[in-house]
Amino acid sequence: MIRDADAWRRWKAQWQRTTHNRPEENMRLFWTLLEMARATGVWPPEDPLEGIEKDIELARKVNTYVDRLRYR
Repeated sequence: MIRDADAWRRWKAQWQRTTHNRPEENMRLFWTLLEMARATGVWPPEDPLEGIEKDIELARKVNTYVDRLRYR
């Protein structure tokens, strides 16, 4: 639990200002993680549609919440 929310916000703002997000680095990280997943046998999944109902339900809830915020 964060005890000092203001300190957390200041730290987060400073981290975002000083940390640069490079697309090339993100792609390198993505491909590295994909290779690790394949090497451990967890990717590709046996049934790609497993759990799709939960994903759709979550997406509906999130999008409904975002729409309500947008039109206030």
